[in-house]
Amino acid sequence: MAAERDLREKIVETNRDVKWICRTLERMEERDAEMEGRLRVLENWQSERAGEEVRERRAAVGAGGVVGGIVAVVVKVMGWG
Repeated sequence: MAAERDLREKIVETNRDVKWICRTLERMEERDAEMEGRLRVLENWQSERAGEEVRERRAAVGAGGVVGGIVAVVVKVMGWG
């Protein structure tokens, strides 16, 4: 009789433990999904920022070329070059 009671208690305890493990795994999966979403947002932000820096550099190079051309024309017209 005592053996049956101990067995039932162990089954109930194991069942409780399994339920706790399942709930914990669900929470972990939710956190993983949340973290993955945050990482995607960060990656998108980084790629957008890198794209903006490239555009800014291209604009600066283009502006530098235009200004250099104007200076060359002015020097030529003034007779200094």
